[in-house]
Amino acid sequence: MLTIGELASYAGVTVRAVRHYHAKGLLPEPDRDHSGYRRYDAGAVIELIKIRILADAGVPLARVRELLRAGEEEFAAAIADIDGRLQAEIQERQRHRERIARLASGDSLVLPSEVVEYLDRLRALGVDERIVQAERDGWIPLAAHSPERVPEWMARKREQLDDPRLVDFYLTLGQALERADDNPRLVELADKLAAYITRMADERGEDYVDDTAIELPLVELMDTLAFDTVPPARRLIELLKQRGWKGWTKLERVAPIPGVTP
Repeated sequence: MLTIGELASYAGVTVRAVRHYHAKGLLPEPDRDHSGYRRYDAGAVIELIKIRILADAGVPLARVRELLRAGEEEFAAAIADIDGRLQAEIQERQRHRERIARLASGDSLVLPSEVVEYLDRLRALGVDERIVQAERDGWIPLAAHSPERVPEWMARKREQLDDPRLVDFYLTLGQALERADDNPRLVELADKLAAYITRMADERGEDYVDDTAIELPLVELMDTLAFDTVPPARRLIELLKQRGWKGWTKLERVAPIPGVTP
């Protein structure tokens, strides 16, 4: 006959686990001997090993008792059911891991890979991180609104970034971020941007400059995100309007103010 410690040792569990299985009604408690100790026989060792194996296999304790008493066919069916549940749980945990991996990857959590590559290219060109963040914040709602158009828009963005004049605009805007809204550099920026947009519209058509075709509330939201991140942008679009173009997220040609070169 075995003590509870010996039983636990032979079955490869702790004494605490044995007591827990007693409490759950999985392992019957033997009577105490004349010294007041519980003594276990070989059958208890076998029963406890079965419980441990089922528990280690991921079988809920609530079902262990059922399986210990099941016939061969019933046992096989129950095990198949448990296996299916474990497979589903594994798949769900894998999905959780993928979400966690996306969280760790930053922009990839909320943006298509094409946009992430575009943002990385801006960084590689030396564009100020605040401008990159403004671009990112604008693309989040835009990509969610029209995901099917993202590849087309990104192809255009990549083409535009091949133009040194547009890159120079981004870099100059970054230099103006630490200055007041009336900084004369903003006038230089407005001249550069208006000239670039006008040339693109004349050569490629106004649809090339802007064909986002998104609703006004979303345009206003994206403009607000840009202005909050890059405050000089608000003054910049005022200057841009004087030069024949209105808007930030959505550009529209307007009549320039006389005396201002577009």
